[in-house]
Amino acid sequence: MEIRTLSDGAVWLSPPTAADTDDIIVHCQHPSIGQWTTIPVPYGRSEAESFFADFVGPGWAGRSPTWAIRPAPDGPVIGMIGLTEQDASACEIGFWLGAEQRGRGRMARAVALVCEFGFAADGMGLARISWRAFVGNYASAAAVRRNGFRYEGLARLGVLHRGVRRDEWRAARLYSDPPGPADDAWPAEFSGSRKVARHG
Repeated sequence: MEIRTLSDGAVWLSPPTAADTDDIIVHCQHPSIGQWTTIPVPYGRSEAESFFADFVGPGWAGRSPTWAIRPAPDGPVIGMIGLTEQDASACEIGFWLGAEQRGRGRMARAVALVCEFGFAADGMGLARISWRAFVGNYASAAAVRRNGFRYEGLARLGVLHRGVRRDEWRAARLYSDPPGPADDAWPAEFSGSRKVARHG
């Protein structure tokens, strides 16, 4: 697919490049990233090289784009977000944000940009974008909840993570769902949650 850069004037999304390798390694060595995502742990240069070779390049060649999140057009990587193709009209969204960048609404902005592109007729023309997160990742849930995702349930011990089965939340947004907050579509425990930000 054609490489696309996305921005709302506050965050910029562009494909990561080899020049971003050192920044990616630093972020991915923070314990919280490994705790709430499926990146390799420990994470070093070989893992970053595999990320480019196995995910970034093939993803853009197909229909699974990955963007680096930046605070300026030529700024450093502060996070990562991407869509993974599930079928011709559905993708799953995934993301992480550097620990020092959290709490500023940047991930919610990035999710909004990616969803807009994903659903657009001149983007990917998707019908559905799904989301999953380990139970307890309230910050990740907040980022998608603010962008029209609707809670679809709890998968008990639904995923194997580093040899341990963990419960998993699931949600999704359809092309016909409005883009604004979907608080009424989530259980009460998520509404107004002031849990410590874990991811996003």
